[in-house]
Amino acid sequence: LLQGHMHSALTLNFIRALTEGGFADLHHPEYWDLAWVEHSQHAAEYRRIVAEIGDAVRFMETLAGAPVASFSRAEFYTSHEALLLHAEQALTRQVPRQWGWFNLSTHLPWIGMRTAAPGGAHAEYFRGIRNPIAVKVGPEVKPYELLHLIDLLNPDDIPGRLTLIHRMGATRIASALPPLLQAVCEADRRVLWVCDPMHGNGETLPNGVKTRRFANIRSEIEQSFDVHAANGTRLGGVHLELTGENVTECLGGARALNEQDLTRAYRSTVDPRLNYEQSLELALTVVHRVRQNSAAAPAG
Repeated sequence: LLQGHMHSALTLNFIRALTEGGFADLHHPEYWDLAWVEHSQHAAEYRRIVAEIGDAVRFMETLAGAPVASFSRAEFYTSHEALLLHAEQALTRQVPRQWGWFNLSTHLPWIGMRTAAPGGAHAEYFRGIRNPIAVKVGPEVKPYELLHLIDLLNPDDIPGRLTLIHRMGATRIASALPPLLQAVCEADRRVLWVCDPMHGNGETLPNGVKTRRFANIRSEIEQSFDVHAANGTRLGGVHLELTGENVTECLGGARALNEQDLTRAYRSTVDPRLNYEQSLELALTVVHRVRQNSAAAPAG
């Protein structure tokens, strides 16, 4: 745990240095060198988005008459599963000029699907902290169970307090998610819905290697947009497991990785991750669906 805390602190300090040093600068999106994009069906759309970002920034600065410094840096927040409660407890503190207790190990802690029982220790701990919090919701959860958990974790119905991360799997989301959306809407509870298309789509190959298929991950995201639109709710985010390295841990994607490719650069010791190319291909898929939904939404 101490080693993990040290590496987390080093990583966060490195990320802060990057974001403060212009790594996320929107003034020069043309510098985002993505040669892989030629392999994607979204290549033309990506280049168009890059051009639009540059044009929008220049337009805003022309109106302001000066450079907009906020376009040169990015806000960065962290989130993790609060699995080991003794570790989370050690980093739960009171802070100046605020009432209550805060988990200072992360901005947004979440409860995993297997530890989200309303009568369990994790739910009780989350009930007592003031961070924004999240809960993973699997396909076996019943509407009344979810409503009970919402009442426990956010009894005052504070907007932004509670995020529900559904992780159903590509084959089950169409049937499992609508009853939950309908129950929460009928109860008039304010939650943020996020899709986790990773954890419901894991599989183990005959040789014992764990992997995920890019097609299933993308399918669950696409279906999430469709199900939310059909039920009058909004998909507010996507939870992905990814790395900036050129690993080969998930099948498919722009370069159609197959089972033989997995042995080339499989580095994860826990869960298979999307590589740099696959992650950005999914990002373009999300952009495409958000634009579709925005164009279809009624005016006013």
